[in-house]
Amino acid sequence: MKKVRVFAPASIANMGCGFDIIGLALDEVGDILEICASEGEGISIVNTSGVPLPEDVESNVVTPVIRKFFEMTGLSGHIDVNICRKIYPGSGIGSSSASSAAAALGMNELYGCPLSEEDLVICAMEGENLASGGYHADNAAPALMGGIVLIRGYEPLDLIKLPVPGNFYCAVAHPDIVVSTKEARSILPKAVPMHDAVRQWGNVGGLVAGLYSGNIDLIGRSMKDVVAEPYRKQFIPGFDELREKLLADGALAMNIAGSGPSVFALANRTETAHKAGETLRKHFEDLGIGVEAYVVKVSNKGAKLIA
Repeated sequence: MKKVRVFAPASIANMGCGFDIIGLALDEVGDILEICASEGEGISIVNTSGVPLPEDVESNVVTPVIRKFFEMTGLSGHIDVNICRKIYPGSGIGSSSASSAAAALGMNELYGCPLSEEDLVICAMEGENLASGGYHADNAAPALMGGIVLIRGYEPLDLIKLPVPGNFYCAVAHPDIVVSTKEARSILPKAVPMHDAVRQWGNVGGLVAGLYSGNIDLIGRSMKDVVAEPYRKQFIPGFDELREKLLADGALAMNIAGSGPSVFALANRTETAHKAGETLRKHFEDLGIGVEAYVVKVSNKGAKLIA
């Protein structure tokens, strides 16, 4: 029997304007999986994380990832998975992607690394499809690769790792509200007016240019979403007022994390980031909503083996 222990980080999708095409990895927060391979066939999953998860193996995002790995490699085996630490599902910080990325990397390590990093993202996207009903990589790619990742295209998959400013901090708040990814995607319009599309394209270009040039102000003013946010912010009480407070206190930008309900603020100073974290916490507490808030650096590290 072979065994590995894998960590994969939480992630934030979209970064405002980059719907389904840009995501970043967070430091310290994430999932830990123990994966064992032995002779035979089948998949068993136990959950010792304390976070409620579906008990049915077929409903766990890890299962399609393992099957995709075997399909792509022609290998086989019996796989036992222990979910040791887990981001709460529906948190908006890549819960399904963290487990999917950890499963993909762990399988690759157990079987001698037959797949490339891009292949592992394809495996992890199977977990995303189960969770949200769509193949997207804006959480899975940064969870595996670390840093900030641009998905230039999906057919075929084309991943570009973008530069991460050295002084890039992220304050994240996860309010005690559940918003499923499927629900958050279902309310989006099927067509986007041309003037909104043009604004969004300009912001994506500005964000990428700002990251490459290190222009912090350009990054901040580019992180505006006119496609998904106007519809999704209804799930987050006081969203517009919260943004005004954070920007007034020096945050570069404030957006919904993925499909929500988590929100995040970016800052280029640690003191600004911690102030933003307190503002986020107080906003939801004042509304009588439980909240978990934390401040971390944007991480250049993706999924990894741990002792």
